[in-house]
Amino acid sequence: MAVTRTFSIIKPDATRRNLTGKINAMLEDAGLRIVAQKRIHMTADQAGKFYEVHKERPFYQDLIKFMTSGPVVVQVLEGEDAVKTNRDVMGATNPADAAEGTIRKAFAENIEANSVHGSDSDENAAIEIAFFFSGTEIVG
Repeated sequence: MAVTRTFSIIKPDATRRNLTGKINAMLEDAGLRIVAQKRIHMTADQAGKFYEVHKERPFYQDLIKFMTSGPVVVQVLEGEDAVKTNRDVMGATNPADAAEGTIRKAFAENIEANSVHGSDSDENAAIEIAFFFSGTEIVG
């Protein structure tokens, strides 16, 4: 396995409940290292562009509204097979289907307010990282 990077967002439902530290601890306990991190309040324009792939889906406007409802923490994670490791520790998108010990099982409120986002491939991770971070902000 190679050391790779992935992108993660701690969503507004989790930042509102002060879960950033607990979520980061779970990520680090899974072997991921946080090499870049910032707390931001996404604009509707940013969220719209970031989630543009879902533009034709019925939940798109609700997603934009939710992701701009409060601060988020965007971060770059590094570790062995980072995308898979992060997705394993996040758990299933629907918290009802998430395994015990995962972030979504522990903290998600529902399928939308499910506490975290993570890249689904190495290719998307690179795109998502570049969307929020310049190379100089990533300190490995």
